[in-house]
Amino acid sequence: MSQAKKKTFKIEPFKHKVEMDPKYAEKTWKILEDAIHEIYNHNASGLSFEELYRNAYNMVLHKYGEKLYSGLVNTMTQHMREIARNVEAAQGGLFLEELDSKWREHNKSLQMIRDILMYMDRTYVNNFNKTPVHELGLNLWRDNIVRSPKIRDRLLDTLLDLVHRERTGEVINRGLMRNITKMLVDLGPTVYQEDFERPFLDAASEFYRLESQQFIETSDCADYLRKAEKRLNEEIDRVTHYLDPKSEAKITSVVEREVIGNRMKLLVEMDNSGLVSMLIDDKYDDLGRMYNLFRRVSTGLQTIREVMTGHLRDTGRQLVLDPERLKDPVEFVQRLLDEKDKYDKIIQLSFSNDKTFQNALNSSFEFFINLNARSPEFISLFVDDKLRKGLKGVSEEDVESVLDKVMMLFRYLQEKDVFEKYYKQHLAKRLLSGRTVSDDAERSLIVKLKTECGYQFTSKLEGMFTDMKTSRDTMQGFNATLAGSESNEGPTLAVQVLTTGSWPTQSGARCNMPREIFEMCNKFKQYYLSTHTGRRLTWQTNMGTADLKATFGNGNKHELNVSTYQMCILCLFNIADHLTYREIEQATDIPAPDLKRSLQSLACVKGKNVLRKEPMSKDISEDDVFLFNDKFSSKFYKVKISTVVAQKESEPEKQETRQKVEEDRKPQIEAAIVRIMKARRLLDHNNIISEVTKQLQARFLPNPAVIKKRIESLIEREFLERDRGDRKLYRYLA
Repeated sequence: MSQAKKKTFKIEPFKHKVEMDPKYAEKTWKILEDAIHEIYNHNASGLSFEELYRNAYNMVLHKYGEKLYSGLVNTMTQHMREIARNVEAAQGGLFLEELDSKWREHNKSLQMIRDILMYMDRTYVNNFNKTPVHELGLNLWRDNIVRSPKIRDRLLDTLLDLVHRERTGEVINRGLMRNITKMLVDLGPTVYQEDFERPFLDAASEFYRLESQQFIETSDCADYLRKAEKRLNEEIDRVTHYLDPKSEAKITSVVEREVIGNRMKLLVEMDNSGLVSMLIDDKYDDLGRMYNLFRRVSTGLQTIREVMTGHLRDTGRQLVLDPERLKDPVEFVQRLLDEKDKYDKIIQLSFSNDKTFQNALNSSFEFFINLNARSPEFISLFVDDKLRKGLKGVSEEDVESVLDKVMMLFRYLQEKDVFEKYYKQHLAKRLLSGRTVSDDAERSLIVKLKTECGYQFTSKLEGMFTDMKTSRDTMQGFNATLAGSESNEGPTLAVQVLTTGSWPTQSGARCNMPREIFEMCNKFKQYYLSTHTGRRLTWQTNMGTADLKATFGNGNKHELNVSTYQMCILCLFNIADHLTYREIEQATDIPAPDLKRSLQSLACVKGKNVLRKEPMSKDISEDDVFLFNDKFSSKFYKVKISTVVAQKESEPEKQETRQKVEEDRKPQIEAAIVRIMKARRLLDHNNIISEVTKQLQARFLPNPAVIKKRIESLIEREFLERDRGDRKLYRYLA
């Protein structure tokens, strides 16, 4: 098949020239010009838009676009000037209404003109970079009306006056305001901003500057904040109703600066109504209002935090250093918990659970709790009180709540090892006397301590519970052995075997026990050592209790629950009616401080005085004489006689505990130094101090002077050596 030849087509021009009417452009433009006049005069109903469109189309097609465009500009300008004269002539309140009315008419007219000249808009305007018809109409309105010398200032003054009147309580025509501001926005962002928004913001700034000054002079803090909140909401509402949405951030910024930012310091420090007063009186709503308003200003929340922290630290300092408040440790800790609960509630209800405020609260508590060196002891005493009696009959959830609060205070302590020392002593007394409210509560607290500080912190505490269980099993075996023997009469013995190291035992606890008890103790010792080889038993008489049956005058019988020391004293009165202090001391060999406390409990406590003392006084002296009190009576058969003991430690006891804590810290500091030096090999003095502090701060804050002494000790024992070139450098010796 042969391929078909391609045919080519050629379009040629007309053979003869088409003649155009020389007056075509003039005639056509006249038709269009008349139509524009009719549109502006509201007589557009008789016009044929199809014919007008075709005329405009032909003019552009025949290269008369420039004539059409310039004619449009001149015609519309003429109408704009006429409208301007009408608007200028409007008086008073009719001024804005006339402007709004003419603007709406202009928009309708502009829409019709744009439809007629659509072809010119698409071709001529694009090709010659002219302004489109609609935009042209807006620009002419802007230049001839809105920015007319006689209208521009009058329009601005009228708008600002209406806003001012509304601010001062008058009702204005918001619909009309909305139409005018929308007109300014439609004319272009710069028109709205330059001709209205900037002066509007300046006027608002001045208004609120004066008003806030007046408010601050006549209102208290809470009232001022309510007025500020109202003003802020009013401005936001104003934007919603008749301003450009973009104005909201700007006008609120003005109100925030003038009403809040420039007055913050004065507000928070107002006497009897400022931030401190609100905090003291738990004004949750007012505090919440202050938080929400101040957060709008860059340094607002920081200002609240600083004042709150300052007040908290002052309050806390008084709380922990006031001698009157230190008399009752349980009350002391309860006050701390109440203070923490108070501020937790404020932060939750008023400060939106703001983490920065929570951190400020925590740092304040940590600051003032550690001002009092006895805080660890007092917190342990609080726990002791709760776990002895304070949580009886309380639900499990409430017990957990109290323990969680205790743990929260514990976290603030810098000397956690001091707390551990006291807690161990108090736990030992609770376990040995069987006076703990709940084993579950005890174990729950130990689990919490373990989670917080690790296994090492609680290993000895857990060992105490293990010993109690082992002791119960041992006593079952011992009692079974006694039951099998012939002579099982006499006192009943209950022994707790405590592992040295796990319990806070005293090496020097001594006492001469009654013969019957002494014999039973020897039987137990023989039994225990026969089943456990290589162990040694030491009796801790200072930690024991006893139940005695006593007969008083008139045959009154009572069962007395006493300490081991008190039992030894009372048993002496089986063979003597009266004894001097020195005779009792010689017979029992009880250490003097313990003996005096025991005698005080037996002779000086009303309702528990099974002994009489001559002469009668509250204190025990070495010349006192003690007699058995035949006339003792009580409505209870069982009478518990607690040893008179200060809840808090005495000064010598405090010094002794502190000494033990310092001794326990030495190996921990040395271990930390060796760990660090083993890893780093070579390190200067300041860095060692810093690293050791960082490692040990979870338990206590080591003293740099003590760290220095431990370094010296390690150098003497050849764990470390000083660098020969630089004496401040230390080298690890393998």
